[in-house]
Amino acid sequence: MPSVFTEDSVGLVSPQIEQFLEPLQLACGRSLANYQLVYETYGQLNATGSNAVLICHALSGHHHAAGYHSVDERKPGWWDSCIGPGKPIDTRKFFVVSLNNLGGCNGSTGPSSLNPETGKPYGADFPMMTVEDWVHSQALLAERLGISQWAAVVGGSLGGMQALQWTISYPERVRHCLAIACAPKLSAQNIAFNEVARQAILSDPDFHGGHFQERGVIPKRGLILARMVGHITYLSDDAMGEKFGRDLKSDKLNYDFHSVEFQVESYLRYQGEEFSGRFDANTYLLMTKALDYFDPAASQGGDLAKALAPAHADFCVMSFTTDWRFSPARSRELVDALMAAGKNVSYLEIDAPQGHDAFLIPIPRYLQAFDAYMQRISV
Repeated sequence: MPSVFTEDSVGLVSPQIEQFLEPLQLACGRSLANYQLVYETYGQLNATGSNAVLICHALSGHHHAAGYHSVDERKPGWWDSCIGPGKPIDTRKFFVVSLNNLGGCNGSTGPSSLNPETGKPYGADFPMMTVEDWVHSQALLAERLGISQWAAVVGGSLGGMQALQWTISYPERVRHCLAIACAPKLSAQNIAFNEVARQAILSDPDFHGGHFQERGVIPKRGLILARMVGHITYLSDDAMGEKFGRDLKSDKLNYDFHSVEFQVESYLRYQGEEFSGRFDANTYLLMTKALDYFDPAASQGGDLAKALAPAHADFCVMSFTTDWRFSPARSRELVDALMAAGKNVSYLEIDAPQGHDAFLIPIPRYLQAFDAYMQRISV
């Protein structure tokens, strides 16, 4: 049983649901007539509403960022190391909001939700989503919660892209932006990895054009392969070498293509199997496309500084030395553009062997820097 009431834990938390009956216009040209967002909150909103912090999740993330849903829950929320009393995002000071994005598969309206027009799951008929669409829906949620301005919008990876977009779409509503292990757009290599993952899902015979739920199946093999490809990019070569090396599962080779012989093979298969049981294939397709589409400089002729010019926020950008999915060079590109746009920006490159996943890991220097910046934010 987890110790849910330790001094630095937010303890037991419950998801909340907000229903929206007004149509949401989307970048793809379609709209959602109505939808719901699932979210969690930690801490208390102060009388002036000035202490709110928004947590934006990465590709496979969701609303459960901290604490426990029950005393039997084995693991806390995905960013529990950073959210809670005395932690970088201190819930004694801040009111924290974490939601599951539209198109997700953890309670917010998405491909597995029922389409009111057909009474069947949306499946492949769910509209394409973009980072801008998510930010617009998050802004509507903020209004419902009585939050006119965020003290900070914080996110890692795809979450960091959302944080950046907030400062462009709603510049007056963000005082601080923390963009961690992210980039101002994907490289060709990153888009290529995403496409391989999507093709693994699309080519699964159980995908059925995205309407697999109606047939009572899931494209499990495709999801497993997609997760295996993705997971390789989240870890550094050093991290995989230190964790697995060339260690074998047994003391002999089987000389076939079906046996799990190396420990790293076993690890990837486990990650894929676990993921396929909890994540929706259509959501995976949507999330990776949203990553691919994100490019705020595109509307300004490729001039990132010009794209960021409307922002009023102060920025904190952090990267990790062995992150090859979103390398420090990409963060420095963002920092250079912010400086060119005349913005206040702090930058830290953290020496960490864990690769892209380092932003989820309680690395002491990372937490210290994170905490130091958050302490500067007045509420």
